[in-house]
Amino acid sequence: MKHTETSENRSVRLLKVGEQVRHVLSEILQRGDVHDDVLAKHLVSITEVRMSPDLRHATVFVKPLLGKDEDAVIKALRTNTAYLQREVAARVKMKYAARLKFLADESFDEGSHIDKLLRSPEVARDLGDSDED
Repeated sequence: MKHTETSENRSVRLLKVGEQVRHVLSEILQRGDVHDDVLAKHLVSITEVRMSPDLRHATVFVKPLLGKDEDAVIKALRTNTAYLQREVAARVKMKYAARLKFLADESFDEGSHIDKLLRSPEVARDLGDSDED
């Protein structure tokens, strides 16, 4: 049998596997399966999981609800990485267990910053002037 994997098929597969890993991690955290005081006190959103092309590494972007105690939450996730990797490996069928790397999702902060800039009096004045031209 001839194996013809295109870059498009590969990228779709990466997205699908990333979404499966995101779903599993979200479920684990939602149910409180990780016995960690910091994680027990925070609702954590897994916003995105990006898989490496060989599916051996997963970069997990997280955001605690309302952005509270982000550093403590990231540290707690990193402390419990081995447990989370085992759980993901057991639930997502892959040839190798993906190594998880947890990072804070900064996209919300960037969006808030842009929104704040757009609402600033200087920018609002400039935007208002363009309508009069």
